[in-house]
Amino acid sequence: MSTNNTPALEIKGLQAWYGESHILHGVDLTVNRGEVVTLLGRNGAGRTTTLRAIMGLTGARKGSIKVNGHETIGLPTHKIAHYGIGYCPEERAIFSSLSCEENLLLPPQLKGTDSGMSEAEIYDMFPNLKERRQSQGTRLSGGEQQMLAVARILRTGANLLLLDEISEGLAPVIVQALARMIRMLKQKGYTVVMVEQNFRFAAPLADRFYVMEHGSIVERFDASELQAKMPVLHELLGV
Repeated sequence: MSTNNTPALEIKGLQAWYGESHILHGVDLTVNRGEVVTLLGRNGAGRTTTLRAIMGLTGARKGSIKVNGHETIGLPTHKIAHYGIGYCPEERAIFSSLSCEENLLLPPQLKGTDSGMSEAEIYDMFPNLKERRQSQGTRLSGGEQQMLAVARILRTGANLLLLDEISEGLAPVIVQALARMIRMLKQKGYTVVMVEQNFRFAAPLADRFYVMEHGSIVERFDASELQAKMPVLHELLGV
């Protein structure tokens, strides 16, 4: 049963495998509604696998993953999405043969969620995409493709966004635009979980941080504790 106090995402004792490889070793993580939470860690720490496990995209999973109070650990990916989760993988998955606008309109609206953002609202948030709406997917810059990948999720009605390395490899001006986007989404009441290597991008945006190492959570703290935690982060991440 979902109430306003129910966390958007509550993970307990999550273990996950790819084939024989045991990647996640008992991850516990809670994200409240309207929060921006960042998963920090070195490459290979298990952050992307955590996002993929939430969506049912790993091999075997054990433990508990509740989305708005609903247990989803036993569900297939398409049913998990219906609880209002949108996953933006690192590879973006833009269809090169379709225009920007066709890519945007492709995913169906999720049943059972509030209707997604309208085209007008999306173009208001992403003016670059409005200018490029007739351009082919492959003609878009990396930054525009990243914006399109997020915009496409917002069209579906998803309100819990899992964003994997959205700033990677992008020019500083685009990274700033993505930071503005996350602030706007937070103002609109969206819940965001970010996996991010770019600490300077993630640090000012997040309400709370989790640090992963070897498939486990090793640190968790609020934004207000960030300065005090910098020596630990320096040790764990080299930031």
